[in-house]
Amino acid sequence: MSLSMRNQMSGTVLAVTTGEVMATVKVRLEGGQEVTAAVTREAVGELGIEQGSAVRALIKSTEVALATGAVAGLSIRNQLPGTVSAVTTGGAMAGVKVAVAGGELTAAITKDAVEDLGLAPGSEVTALIKSTEIALAAG
Repeated sequence: MSLSMRNQMSGTVLAVTTGEVMATVKVRLEGGQEVTAAVTREAVGELGIEQGSAVRALIKSTEVALATGAVAGLSIRNQLPGTVSAVTTGGAMAGVKVAVAGGELTAAITKDAVEDLGLAPGSEVTALIKSTEIALAAG
């Protein structure tokens, strides 16, 4: 199946914590980073997600925020350090490619944000992704 989600990163499930309706799934990505996805308990069961399972973390580029350094005091659990590899700007929006350990993420942010943050190839950034914005695919 082909998807329009730009960001697809493979990994292995480290832990699953289930609740009444939702579950959190901690995944170690191929680059060694750890991310947490909040998905429905039903999806965990249907996909057979358990410790040791191979999964792909899927993230829409519009759900990736960028900061010019590490961020403390924030509820966003997923913070991946990286380096800007490319910036493509349009009228109002920009696509920023960020090289992270084991792969690449694309962030769709405003052109104004690119300018305000001074983003250019070589800029060090932290990609911020809420756990509720990471979908999981089996395998």
